[in-house]
Amino acid sequence: MSLPLQSLAWGFRPVPFLLRAQQQYGDVFTIRIAAEPPWVMLGHPDAVKEVFTGPPDKLLAGEANQVLRPILGDHSVLLLDGREHLRERRLLLPSFHGERMQRYGELMREIAEDELATWPTGTELALAPRMQAVTMEIILRAVFGVRDAARLDALRRALGELLRFVTDPRTVAVVATLGLDRATRFKAFRSALGPVDRLLYEEIAAHRAAGDLREREDILSLLLQATHEDGAPMTDLELRDELLTLLVAGHETTATALSWAFERLLRTPGAYARLRDEAAGGDGTAYAEAVAHETLRLRPVLPVVLRKLTEDMTIAGHDLPAGTTVAPSIVLVHRRAAVYPDPHAFRPERFLGVKPGTYTWIPFGGGVRRCLGAAFALYELQVVLHAVARHTSLRAAGAANEGVKRRAITLAPGRGAAVVVRDRQPHRPVVAAPVPAVA
Repeated sequence: MSLPLQSLAWGFRPVPFLLRAQQQYGDVFTIRIAAEPPWVMLGHPDAVKEVFTGPPDKLLAGEANQVLRPILGDHSVLLLDGREHLRERRLLLPSFHGERMQRYGELMREIAEDELATWPTGTELALAPRMQAVTMEIILRAVFGVRDAARLDALRRALGELLRFVTDPRTVAVVATLGLDRATRFKAFRSALGPVDRLLYEEIAAHRAAGDLREREDILSLLLQATHEDGAPMTDLELRDELLTLLVAGHETTATALSWAFERLLRTPGAYARLRDEAAGGDGTAYAEAVAHETLRLRPVLPVVLRKLTEDMTIAGHDLPAGTTVAPSIVLVHRRAAVYPDPHAFRPERFLGVKPGTYTWIPFGGGVRRCLGAAFALYELQVVLHAVARHTSLRAAGAANEGVKRRAITLAPGRGAAVVVRDRQPHRPVVAAPVPAVA
């Protein structure tokens, strides 16, 4: 297939493109897209393990993600490698400890329920923008720690405009043609990013001046109290870059995963009813957790993980030269029938009581580069799934499955996860009638 055809297939139908290529060429193949250097796709868990456990100084994730630098900045943990990456990661990691996530649960529920109260009943509703509103609010309040109503509103508008701009198909087309460095010189890009930078720096300054900083539990407050190994605090520029990184990595991705979860639940007989019963019964989150795992398996938000080789390496039995970009494919690994029987079916039950495999379930990457916010995202998914299920009766808007639509680098539901809200009443689980005793 020619470079233009591969670029079109990757841009518009990435999942069928990858599956067809794997069927034709096996678990290791090369694709060529637009202005990118060739990518070597890896579709076997053993190859994924080689990459995730390989020497980090020879498999650079930050170098492979440099296209994001004009937005995220030089200090983003996503774009750093080696000692600098580990240094920044150590500062961020305590803020995302699993136990700490539980403290955000009530805030997440409150935000989700406030959003649910605005949904109209009886008419078609696209869930994707509604889930984006929920995840944006969670980031603004739990991560950025914004309290002032006027500042919240200003940040919602500015961040929303930036995200709309960078995910607009026209912006994506310009970036694909010119490259992000050249594209960001345009006035439209500066106009979208400038207000966000100004508001973020203002929020950082307000937090620094707060008298109750040590009592606050938002992630920005925690980062302001963190110090590097030499005792130096994070600079305003470092904080700005990490806040934008947390927004980009945690807003669109989690909203898309939630949208896919409901799209799949409502087209799988009995699945949404089971989630509603669990949410109303208050007997744990096992099924919601399984739904989150299965959604991210079958409908991963990102199709690949990227690493750039700094020297010649042998991976999956292939000798690859320095400068090669290797791409463990989340899509291909997650659809292996040997690991996941009936791999194209949505079956949350496959994860009940089963821990996802380190190299067979990779929506958050792996190794020393595994997403810092994985625990936060999974907890957020469960809380919002339960909040929606507890308070709304939904049906899918149409019988046909929604196809995959690319939204910048993410893979989103083609119709935005279209649903109809039947009602917004607290759900009561169905209790089976007692079976009469046999005499």
